Amino acid sequence: MRRFLYFTVFFSGMTTLAAEFGASRLLQTIYGSSNLVWASVIGLILVYFAAGYQLGGRWADRSPYPRTLFTILALGAFALGIVPFVAQPVLRGAALAFDSLRLDAAFGAFAATLILFSVPITLLAVTSPFVIRLLVEDPTRAGNVAGAVYALSTLGSVLGAFLPTLVLFPLIGVTLSFLLFSGIMLLVALLGLWREAGLRTVLPFLVMPLFLGLLALLNDYRIKSTPGQIYEAESAYNYIEVLELNGTRYLRLNEGQGVHSQYHPTELFYGGPWEQFSVGPLFNPPPFRTTQVERMAIIGLAAGTAARQATAIYGPIPIDGWEIDPEIIEVGREYFGMTLPNLNAYAADGRWGLEHSPYQYDIIVVDAYRPPYIPPHLTTQEFFAICAAHLTEDGVLAINIGRAPNDRRLINDLAATIRTVLPSTHVMDLPYTFNSILFATRQPTSPDNLAFNLAALQRDPNAPPLLVQAATITYAALQPAPAGGTVYTDDRSPIEWVTNSLVLNFILTGGVQELK
Repeated sequence: MRRFLYFTVFFSGMTTLAAEFGASRLLQTIYGSSNLVWASVIGLILVYFAAGYQLGGRWADRSPYPRTLFTILALGAFALGIVPFVAQPVLRGAALAFDSLRLDAAFGAFAATLILFSVPITLLAVTSPFVIRLLVEDPTRAGNVAGAVYALSTLGSVLGAFLPTLVLFPLIGVTLSFLLFSGIMLLVALLGLWREAGLRTVLPFLVMPLFLGLLALLNDYRIKSTPGQIYEAESAYNYIEVLELNGTRYLRLNEGQGVHSQYHPTELFYGGPWEQFSVGPLFNPPPFRTTQVERMAIIGLAAGTAARQATAIYGPIPIDGWEIDPEIIEVGREYFGMTLPNLNAYAADGRWGLEHSPYQYDIIVVDAYRPPYIPPHLTTQEFFAICAAHLTEDGVLAINIGRAPNDRRLINDLAATIRTVLPSTHVMDLPYTFNSILFATRQPTSPDNLAFNLAALQRDPNAPPLLVQAATITYAALQPAPAGGTVYTDDRSPIEWVTNSLVLNFILTGGVQELK
């Protein structure tokens, strides 16, 4: 029985950490994966661990028998298997509340989902103190026993961290992953009961796997039921959803409060940030010619909207696009016409990809910011130095930045950081959104250049209509040059402080606007 108890500790550690990552994935589909969400998940799970450790120690002293331990673990494993089935209707209601921005209902569901984990995590957390109590026969070896127990539990936790996130979530989904870990832990508990008390003791517990199996057969495995949904999937990085409304397709990720790509088979202007990126070269001194743009890079390719529009404007120029999630690239090809022969789509981190690119670019686009999910390593002086080194002499950097009403700190900070490596920055506010496009040029430039180049385009009957329309909007929406701001570096990038306060202020002031 001693070896089996150590065996139990390993699988308990695996299951509890898998449950923690499962909780974050359940919530990610509605609330995203910001550090606020992670902090809430980790904080409450640790509270449940603490309660389980305390309860396990007391329980073990009152009833120091393996049969008691395995009964508790069977109940905990069964409760864990129930969680996704109870959480799904709660989260679907939260998704509808989030779409209509009924934030009180949405965050009520957030709290309710986390509370669902209190029972299984607390019960499973009793394992380590209970096993230590059962194994310690000689007080002089208590330290050795405790060390072995916590080492095995930690090793199990390592497996519980990597197995679901890297393999099971994208392969079989979150619900079935919960069932798998629940089933493994339930099997361990029932084997322990059988070894300790015999088959007759185990028989009443067999109703648990039967009930979970029935739930699995009857379950609706759709994650969301958004109107217009034609596709949904979970990847290693994101919950991915494709909607089709009035002939236009939209790519949404995770909580769905942003449209990351848009597609219509016969239309190219969407009133979003994507067409604005192509305006960047017009900030250079006149005369402007579309043939000046020979190569383009996009960090945050998504499903390829910006690449498709740039091709319509500048022709089949080589475009290198980096998107960290390979599943999104496949969705782009399947649902968003991302089959351009001039587009090279790479499933890689954008900073790494750009740094290792052998090319220089006339336009570098950064469309990887989704407040509050802004990768810190894409906001620093060192990153923008990489961008500057890969720009041609007349190259332009264009960045899509989310903001909050009357709060331009993020724009000012990024502009201040960029100005340490590039001489000129210009900002336009995208109409009817809380998005701004920041342009930074390799050479000193002026908004007057945009005015002259736009006037020339408007007189040219052969000018690309999409570029004329986008440039007209850019010029009309130009803002005063950003002032002040904090310079971010790889060593110090307080981006989370800024984005968290932006989001909290947005919520507390009742802001209502979908960010693209």
